[in-house]
Amino acid sequence: MTPGLVECHSGGSYAERPIAFEWEDVRLLVAEVLGRWRYPEGFSFRVLTEDGRVFDLHHLESDDVWQIALV
Repeated sequence: MTPGLVECHSGGSYAERPIAFEWEDVRLLVAEVLGRWRYPEGFSFRVLTEDGRVFDLHHLESDDVWQIALV
C-alpha cells in the first residue's frame, strides 16, 4: 500500500464517498464505488476508476492517513 491523497464527498459524515485520488502523480477519477467496509482502525472503499482499474482506498482514522492499493 502507498500513502496517498484522496478527495471525498463529505455530507453528513467525513469521507462518505471517494471522488478522486492521486496514484503515481496522476489524478484518477472514481467511476464507481464497488464496495465499502469498516474495520477497527478505520474504513475502506474498493473503487473502479474511469480508466478501468480497481483500487482499495484505506483510511486510518487515528493518523488521518489514506493508503492506496492497486487490486
